[in-house]
Amino acid sequence: MKIVRFTANRKTRYGIVKGKFIQEIKGRPFRKITPGEQHYPLDKVKILAPCQPSKIVALGVNYRSHADEVSSDVPESPLLFLKPATAVIGPEDNILYPPSSNRVDYEAELGVVIKKTAWKIAAKDAPDYILGYTCFNDVTARDLQKRDGQWTRAKGFNTFAAIGPWIETNLDPSGLDLETHLNGAVKQKGNTRDLVFTVPQLIDFISHIMTLLPGDVIATGTPGGIGPMNPGDTVEIVIPAIGILRNYIVKDEK
Repeated sequence: MKIVRFTANRKTRYGIVKGKFIQEIKGRPFRKITPGEQHYPLDKVKILAPCQPSKIVALGVNYRSHADEVSSDVPESPLLFLKPATAVIGPEDNILYPPSSNRVDYEAELGVVIKKTAWKIAAKDAPDYILGYTCFNDVTARDLQKRDGQWTRAKGFNTFAAIGPWIETNLDPSGLDLETHLNGAVKQKGNTRDLVFTVPQLIDFISHIMTLLPGDVIATGTPGGIGPMNPGDTVEIVIPAIGILRNYIVKDEK
């Protein structure tokens, strides 16, 4: 099931993608999914980020291939950082290239969307707390990341957390292909089999540190192949089992 968040008739709604149409869901999908009567053409609505997280818990160096390319040791425990909710954008939105940076990179990632409040959850119970999976672009000002020595500024700009196009609920996250396409060319390619820490392990680890709330997102890390984007570029995060998250790079003039 593909759960989408969208705007139609000036109202934000959740729905289920069914071919070229969206069937509206009554209320929010985190407690119970109750299909409604209304249907909307998929190409006549504005697709939004599929959830509104209170926080995004992201992983650094969680693919062996990425550890190799940045000459880093594989971490002994998950390396966490946070991205703010204000960084979230949806599909077809613009990523703003900040004037303070000279290199802004794409990072293709699998996003995990939390279904219900999770506190001190064992790995074996983690699937019960997952609503589904989505595409995630962990946009990063690489030069600022290296300059600062910590990642908050480099990862936290508005528009630096692209999520979408929807949440796939029926999915095994253990062997998913993921790619980055830049202006149609494949720039990054990996598979979640290369993850250092699996999705259940991450939920176990994170939930013993902080409470995960419905709609929160875990960005599980990026494979090798990171690289820069420039104003005028089109970037696509492609997870075939989920869909395509497309965004456009524009210069932030303000």
